[in-house]
Amino acid sequence: MIDTAEDLLRLEVSDISIALLTGILSEETKLPQPLRISVTADLRCPDRFAPETPLSASKNYLDLKRAVTEAIPRDVHFGLIESIADHIADTLFLQDPRVRRVSVKIVKLAISQNGESIGLTMVRHAP
Repeated sequence: MIDTAEDLLRLEVSDISIALLTGILSEETKLPQPLRISVTADLRCPDRFAPETPLSASKNYLDLKRAVTEAIPRDVHFGLIESIADHIADTLFLQDPRVRRVSVKIVKLAISQNGESIGLTMVRHAP
């Protein structure tokens, strides 16, 4: 049996709180909705990272944070949070061709009644 598994570098940024225009119900469409977003990006991994390895051999994990905090337009209403997840994934794929897979978890904070997390996780693979 041939092992086809590839090494990968998984970068993660968790629990970013942000308010965005989203929702399809009338009570959701008037004001930005509070969301908590976590992002994971899998990259091709070099054989080794020596102590002197430069950042260019990896990816700045702050790029994941910026894909959420800066790259999402604030004046666009996203009907579904799925479209927000796609926007984040598209941003990361465009930034770096080494990104092979992106996972975006979005929790809608306004609909939680007992501290539960209600939302989705979307996983996209590089085109």
